[in-house]
Amino acid sequence: MPASPPEAAGRPIYSTGGVAAASAAGIGLAVIVTLTMAGWVAAPHDTFGEDIVDLLRGAVLAWLVGHHVSFSIAEGQISLLPMGLVLLPGMLLYRFGRWLAGCCVIERLRHVHRAALAIAGPYAAIAGTLALLARTDEAVPSMPRALLMGFVIAFIAGGLGVLRQLMRDKGVAARDLLDLMPARSRSLLVGMLAATGTLLVGGLVLFLVALGMNLPEAVEITRSLGPGVVGGSLLLIVQLAYLPNAVVFAVCYALGPGFAMGASTVVAPTEVSVGAVPALPMLAALPSNGAAPVLSLGALAVPFLAGAIGGVLTQRSAPDVVSEAAPLWGFVCGVTTGLLFAALAGVAGGSLGAQRLSDMGPSAWQVGVVAALEVGVAAAVAAWIANWWYTRKQSREVAAEREEAAAEPSPEPAVPVVELPEDVPVGKGLATVTALRPREEEREEKVAEEAPEPTIAERRAVLRRVRQARRRDRVVERQARREARRELRGQRRADRRAEGGWWRRGRADEESEEELYGITYEAAPEEVDRRD
Repeated sequence: MPASPPEAAGRPIYSTGGVAAASAAGIGLAVIVTLTMAGWVAAPHDTFGEDIVDLLRGAVLAWLVGHHVSFSIAEGQISLLPMGLVLLPGMLLYRFGRWLAGCCVIERLRHVHRAALAIAGPYAAIAGTLALLARTDEAVPSMPRALLMGFVIAFIAGGLGVLRQLMRDKGVAARDLLDLMPARSRSLLVGMLAATGTLLVGGLVLFLVALGMNLPEAVEITRSLGPGVVGGSLLLIVQLAYLPNAVVFAVCYALGPGFAMGASTVVAPTEVSVGAVPALPMLAALPSNGAAPVLSLGALAVPFLAGAIGGVLTQRSAPDVVSEAAPLWGFVCGVTTGLLFAALAGVAGGSLGAQRLSDMGPSAWQVGVVAALEVGVAAAVAAWIANWWYTRKQSREVAAEREEAAAEPSPEPAVPVVELPEDVPVGKGLATVTALRPREEEREEKVAEEAPEPTIAERRAVLRRVRQARRRDRVVERQARREARRELRGQRRADRRAEGGWWRRGRADEESEEELYGITYEAAPEEVDRRD
């Protein structure tokens, strides 16, 4: 076989980042154009040549909406955008971030930000350019927001893709990165994610139950729209894109502040006052005006359940020796959860242009304050109980170990007997020879007996050092295996290059015995001499 070509050096990171950004933007725009054309075909339209420009501008505007870029119309501003559409550019940027990490040489994990910047910069420029091209008299996208959101989404998603590929190449697990964090920071992160996940699951269940109870109304709205097969599919995609917004709205309802569905409206456990809303089947989940449904009041327990789970996991990850500090860290877990949901509430809400629909969604600061208080108080109580139970369990284990050690009888020290040689006389008047123990051993035993029992914190520190040593050993072992595989591949390449291609064989490779069409014969001596 021909010799393999030499290994290509790593590509320049910034030019490759531009290629990755352009590829991600191009594929995402192609998907949006396809969906837009499907909707154009399903709806009544003029000839294709007259609508092609407006069709492409609409596709670009939909691509910008997928990046959460608001735009202005004659009646106002459209900023209530579907959070689910961010998934499309996020997945593409994540995939091309991994491709970038495989093409370029990134030696250390801490250099991930360089690759993320290499993708985010060109991607933001593309988003800003498309915002300029999509401007019309009817809709004007916000160019500053396009630059900002394009950069943020590309930096986060592309950076995560680069980090994931580097971790895979270097054999680093996600748990190893968490182990690098301080114990307290790691415990707060685990508690916040657990509380946030519990709230989101509770909001999803609340929305699905409300939609199921009003399913006939949703079916009636769908029939009144008459979308057809293609239009119905697009309508389903739009509702799935707005599903994260609906989940956040449901969480805000469970927290207490609720949300608005227009000017001077409110949907909360205390009161429901809703005016006319857009004809969207998923909006059938909204309760009727008046008092809130009794069954929905059970959702008020979700924040306290989330706080309890977050507080327990916070203390379980990093227990405190002092029980008085446990509630503080539980409350900090609730505060971080409140800050996160304040940001989610701000992103999920917005405006739909018209004056009546200019205020849609929850109040970010109210949601943040209430979430911090409810989740924080529940997390503080749960953290104190979990820490008390943990310290009590540890005290019982230590006491049981001490009782077992005290119950075991201490063995009598055996007196060593010295075997004397045969020529040594033994008889009356001769003292028994006994070997003396070295003074160093006696001194070590006295120090060991006088040393106090290690505390719980000392034991945890020893266990932590042992775990860290084991992790370091595993990392060294993985690196050694990778180096061995790399050397083996290099040796194989060198052997293939040394052997050369099939057309470079010398006389040593040619045998006097040849096979042709299945017939084997032995060359005559004169033929061999003639060749030489």
